[in-house]
Amino acid sequence: MQFVPARSLLPLSGLALALVAAPFLLPNSFALGVAILAILNAAVAVGLNLFVGSAGQISLGHAAFFGIGAYAAAILSGTYGFNGAVALLAGAVASGLLAHASGRTILRLSGHYLAMATLGVGIIVYLAINQEIGFTGGPDGKAVPPFRIFGAAVVGEMQWYWIAAIFLLIVTWMALNLVETGYGRSLGAIHASEHGARAVGIDVAAVKTGIFVLSAVLASVAGSLYAFHIGFITPSEAGFLKSVELVIMIVVGGLGSVFGAILGALLITALPQFLTGFHDYEQLVFGLLLMLVAMALRRGIVPTLATLAARWAR
Repeated sequence: MQFVPARSLLPLSGLALALVAAPFLLPNSFALGVAILAILNAAVAVGLNLFVGSAGQISLGHAAFFGIGAYAAAILSGTYGFNGAVALLAGAVASGLLAHASGRTILRLSGHYLAMATLGVGIIVYLAINQEIGFTGGPDGKAVPPFRIFGAAVVGEMQWYWIAAIFLLIVTWMALNLVETGYGRSLGAIHASEHGARAVGIDVAAVKTGIFVLSAVLASVAGSLYAFHIGFITPSEAGFLKSVELVIMIVVGGLGSVFGAILGALLITALPQFLTGFHDYEQLVFGLLLMLVAMALRRGIVPTLATLAARWAR
């Protein structure tokens, strides 16, 4: 695996520079907190976009894995006293096992049947979190202790910003390399035609399950980091609306585009903060903006702008 594909070197460098400069340009700690959430959402969106945009599948329950990671951090670290890194790893393993176990069955489906099946997985996880009050705190939520590295607690928005930024850069580098490998080309073949992919010897079930597991693990790690950062979580983090929000991010940014997923996550996370001045009309304005983007940039922001730039260059 190379350091980074040549054609992606400039965008990845630009992302790194933007992440380095952002905390010094943001006006206050609130904006920095929004940036941290946006970055963690971006990491989840990159993984989900590999499953949806590259492999051509659909998931309406991906927030379940985010929630598993968050509650693994809260329960193992808070209730049982495990080290934060161990709790994070345990959540990632649990999410990967659930994704593998469910994926071997539901990924035989396609289209709206697959959407309903993934939605079912998400609902089951949400109900379990909401009902198991003794472990999760139920609807009231659960406190999460500070994350510790070598015995020192990670405190302050700036420290959490750098952790989130490094995580996003690692996820982005991994995704850019993955799409250039034979495995990535298998994802594209499955997206184009599952029957054609089988005809050329691709193990469609194994490839789809593998990318589903990878996207679930990334969502879980982001969920754990989010829980440690916020210090308190509720079942809404694993709810249906969170799953829909993640899908909107990759659609707005551009399906199949790694940097599109990042841009979409940043916009969808940050935009509501800029619309608070509209008061009662905030949701209306947000919905109208999404409609305009969908109509004007049907392939998503990044792919559409890339196509326009290529035409202009010619």
